[in-house]
Amino acid sequence: MKTYIVFDLEWNQSPDGKQGTVEAFPFEIIEIGAVKLDEEFRMVDQFCRLVRPQVYLQLHRMIWEVTHRSMEELQEQGVGFPEAAAEFIQWCGPEAVFCSWGSMDLLELQRNMDYYGMENPFPKPLLYYDVQKLYGLCLKGGEKLSLDAAVEELGLPTERPFHQAIDDAYYTGQVLARMAETVGAAAFLPYQSVDYYRLPESKTEEISLVFPDYSKYVSRVFDSKEEAMADRNVSSMKCYLCGRALRKKIRWFAHSQKMYFALAVCPDHGYVRGRIRVKKADGDRVFVVKTLKVTDEEGAAQIRARKEEVKKKRAERNRAKRKRQREEAKAAAGTRKRKKGKKPGTRQGKR
Repeated sequence: MKTYIVFDLEWNQSPDGKQGTVEAFPFEIIEIGAVKLDEEFRMVDQFCRLVRPQVYLQLHRMIWEVTHRSMEELQEQGVGFPEAAAEFIQWCGPEAVFCSWGSMDLLELQRNMDYYGMENPFPKPLLYYDVQKLYGLCLKGGEKLSLDAAVEELGLPTERPFHQAIDDAYYTGQVLARMAETVGAAAFLPYQSVDYYRLPESKTEEISLVFPDYSKYVSRVFDSKEEAMADRNVSSMKCYLCGRALRKKIRWFAHSQKMYFALAVCPDHGYVRGRIRVKKADGDRVFVVKTLKVTDEEGAAQIRARKEEVKKKRAERNRAKRKRQREEAKAAAGTRKRKKGKKPGTRQGKR
């Protein structure tokens, strides 16, 4: 039977900033909290473990202010991370569907597992529900709220404190259950998010998902942005409603260093707007997330306007560059003229 594991993590970091941060291990988990919901989004169980720190042995001031945990409490009541993580995974069960408020928790859970040499138990690709994103999608027109703001907005009872893992997991589960009551689970269940901790390593592992009103493609890792944009899988556009390969009206253009747009037309479904986000992978390598969405004439006009904006900015930069080059050339010519006017063996101002 499918169960929804709504979980939350608290983690510590170096109190000395970057100077004391262990490379590839910026956050050390100090608490795992979760609630288990059945298919009707009713809470049937809960899980909580404190974790004994091994790397950052002093609590960062902000972590202490938010969680109100002490290092003494963690050392006395906590267990080692491998033990806590193994218990959590076993408690989740084989048909767990993971849910969290935001996208960081699964990433940090896997990062901590890697640090301790644990086997990654999650499927690849790892799909989950970002409840913060779903709440904004269904009830706020895309706006993202904090968990406490969403709880207050929904009028949920607040008999527990915030900012401890088990309590935040509980409130996230309550938000999910209330959403199922008010808008219906069918309104958000199709919209699973993709965890980017383990990226596709080949073309066969690249991820293509189709949602009710858009599609998402996650590429493999490339050595550079230029290599990624030259790849056919990255640059192609296909209508997610009928599967037809599309001809572009506006080819991919860079709106910023990390964002590209394009516009195509499907004979059956009209304009299709494309957006590519270039994201950082390990080292200097990159991967891309491409979304395609059917749009109307207004949406198409926005793409054209962005294209014109980019063209205008490029022209302004070119004019500024030419002006700077002219000024530099004029200054260099003046320097040469002054040097030429000097006579060898004479001193300026003397007769």
